[in-house]
Amino acid sequence: MTESADTPNFPPVEPVLNVHNDSYFMGAALGEAQSALQEGEVPVGAVIVHQNRIIARAHNQRERLNDPTAHAEMIALTQAAAFLESWRLDGCTMYVTLEPCPMCAGALVLARIDRLVYGPADPKSGGCKSLYQIASDERLNHRVEIVSGFMIEPCRQILQDFFAQRRAQKEEQ
Repeated sequence: MTESADTPNFPPVEPVLNVHNDSYFMGAALGEAQSALQEGEVPVGAVIVHQNRIIARAHNQRERLNDPTAHAEMIALTQAAAFLESWRLDGCTMYVTLEPCPMCAGALVLARIDRLVYGPADPKSGGCKSLYQIASDERLNHRVEIVSGFMIEPCRQILQDFFAQRRAQKEEQ
């Protein structure tokens, strides 16, 4: 099948893995965080998995798009919804390299994501466990299963390196 100009640009569907492997998928999210780093964005990456396949991958693009909502999670949710042709992302897991903020946590609930796996907590703006518990709030109509602190060191390291570099740049000015 050849692509036409009208064909949406969906992320490539990756091979099905025989075993559910959180480390593999978080590694893919870290790859997205690395892309954000190379673009001068805060290095947060996210992937969404459905039936053991990555169906969406994204990284922060707030600076590039001049869009305060262009968080990795929000972009990945949009991609996954387009891929599945549904706003309901039942059966999906999101892997993200930092605890989602309240906006993203709310979007996870609204999208009906089943499971969230993230790296370090975000004590200043975490929306899943640190400041707020939006994704697991029993008052809402959907709750997300949460795995926090997964592969915390590599996720934390890329963020620490980014902010150390930013501080050094400011000192040079």
